[in-house]
Amino acid sequence: MPSDLKASPADIMPLADVMARLRDPESGCPWDIEQDFASIAPYTIEEAYEVADAIEREDMAALRDELGDLLLQVAFHSRMAEQSGHFALQDVIDGITEKMIRRHPHVFGEGTRREDGHAQWEAIKAAERAEKEPDPSALAGVAIALPALLRAEKLQKRAARTGFDWPDTDGVLAKIEEELHEVGAASSQAEKEEEIGDLLFAVVNLGRHLKVDPEVALRAANRKFEARFRAMEDMAGDRFIALPLDEKEALWQRAKQQLKQP
Repeated sequence: MPSDLKASPADIMPLADVMARLRDPESGCPWDIEQDFASIAPYTIEEAYEVADAIEREDMAALRDELGDLLLQVAFHSRMAEQSGHFALQDVIDGITEKMIRRHPHVFGEGTRREDGHAQWEAIKAAERAEKEPDPSALAGVAIALPALLRAEKLQKRAARTGFDWPDTDGVLAKIEEELHEVGAASSQAEKEEEIGDLLFAVVNLGRHLKVDPEVALRAANRKFEARFRAMEDMAGDRFIALPLDEKEALWQRAKQQLKQP
């Protein structure tokens, strides 16, 4: 690692010290002491989503706070690992610093020109994966715990690198129609679940071909639905639940017009 890029332990040690105190078996916090990697993992995921939420709302004060909460999760896991004799927070910082330098030879070394940076990044990642991953599959290393839409997209991208991909969107659209038909034909609950999964997988594939992030698209659809539904409730007031479906549909159409973006 270049000497000018070495992390200073003093920059991060106060947070590490706080976690050490919280996890101290004699004088720490009982709740923090009894946690393990599995019990903390859901909080880590939640904090990452709260970071994303602050970014979507363009709330910089909230983003600062949420990034702090996410950093606390890193410190928490690192402290538990240190207590088990695996690694410490400083090792995490050193590891990611070295990795970023190694994967950017076009910036920190004598790599290809800057425009080729992304391709070079992917090539280096693939080489690192092959070196440490006993699984030779092109799909190796795609985390199981990723959100399903994101994992589907990553699996498809990995498969596409091997040439296993639709040449254009026509094939994907035909696949979606096929999966829709199979959903309609499914009889048992297990079949319905399987076919809905296949349909969602095919829709993610379409988004990938159209260069649309399915997670981002669905989050936007959620926001749009919520805004329209709340507008319906505001228009109807306390009568909303008791309204027949046709009147609710009329309110939905009014809400759509009301919230239509110019």
